[in-house]
Amino acid sequence: MELHSQPVMPRGFQCASVNCGLKESGTDLSLFLSEVTCSAAAVFTLNQFPGAPVIVGREIMKNGRLRAIVVNSKVSNVGTGETGIENARRMGLAVAREFSVDAGEVLMSSTGVIAKPLPIEKIEGGIGDLKQHLSSDPLVGAQGIMTTDTYPKALSLSVGSATLTMVAKGAGMIEPNMATMLVYAFTDAKIESKNLDAMLRKAVDTSFNMLSVDTDTSTSDTCVIMANGLQGTVDEDAFSEALQFICTEMTKKIARDGEGATKLLLTEAVNAFSREEARIIAKSLVNSPLIKTMAFGADPNIGRVLMAVGKCFSCHVRPERVEVFINETLVYKNQARVDFDEDKVRKLLSGDKVHIKVNLNEGSGEALAYGCDFTHGYIDENAAYYSS
Repeated sequence: MELHSQPVMPRGFQCASVNCGLKESGTDLSLFLSEVTCSAAAVFTLNQFPGAPVIVGREIMKNGRLRAIVVNSKVSNVGTGETGIENARRMGLAVAREFSVDAGEVLMSSTGVIAKPLPIEKIEGGIGDLKQHLSSDPLVGAQGIMTTDTYPKALSLSVGSATLTMVAKGAGMIEPNMATMLVYAFTDAKIESKNLDAMLRKAVDTSFNMLSVDTDTSTSDTCVIMANGLQGTVDEDAFSEALQFICTEMTKKIARDGEGATKLLLTEAVNAFSREEARIIAKSLVNSPLIKTMAFGADPNIGRVLMAVGKCFSCHVRPERVEVFINETLVYKNQARVDFDEDKVRKLLSGDKVHIKVNLNEGSGEALAYGCDFTHGYIDENAAYYSS
């Protein structure tokens, strides 16, 4: 499966972004719009402090139909009570008025600082400016939804005669328990909402739900897919496979762009007692601050790997069966450090990717988790986030 060299929007979709005054520079408000009503599906955060857009969004998505998504950055509209709910609805109503669409088919998202009132008048004013900036370049829409991202994230590929495009933001407060930060997928394939929902949940399960930058589940996580059907039907098995692929590729992009990150960290558990135990172990590895700093320092510290596996108290782990690989090099077996070339492994770890694989030799469960290293940059970014 191959991504387009330059991402494009599917037929009938456009996007735009403007600066409405939330940020001093750069765009801070985006719109994604279909020329016809779409079948749609979504998953949202399980955090018990969900943002107002998540609360309203769950309501809207009961109908499985969308025409537009409006997103602001800088202020998340979380921890804002009934006023926040009203402001989220006002975002949707403003789009409905400006673009002559049904307010019940407009989903809204907000991302940024928590417990700060949403400057709704600025957003409403900005929505009035979006129409003159509509574009077929998904990177335009991706620009306006960034917070601490270092670059806009958009991918697309072909599925038969149809196009599947994904736009995302996310760099910190990331360990999804549903989907991910903010992720929007668009296609001109014709697929019913219930089928989209099943495909999305399946794809999310092994991609975004296996992603962690810092173990923190955001209050605003939202993942949506819209299908306008303008290119007709496609092979749904092929589409499901394509959705899984693009979700995985976007997961890697988000992980690699984690706050302060210099490396992509992949942690894999194979031959675990069960798939669920493999997921627990892979996540334990990717979430360990000691392993994250080990990745940053290019240090093949076997002890940290054994610790992260061993603290999975609910899992079947027998030390005499465990094998550890670092960047495809066997470093531990038969309860002993293997005589490997440490300088060579350090050199491998100095690259852009760190891959830690643990073979449990207990069953057939497998899982792969995605993350990044911890650096001084993560501390710097988050120590001053409120004012950034």
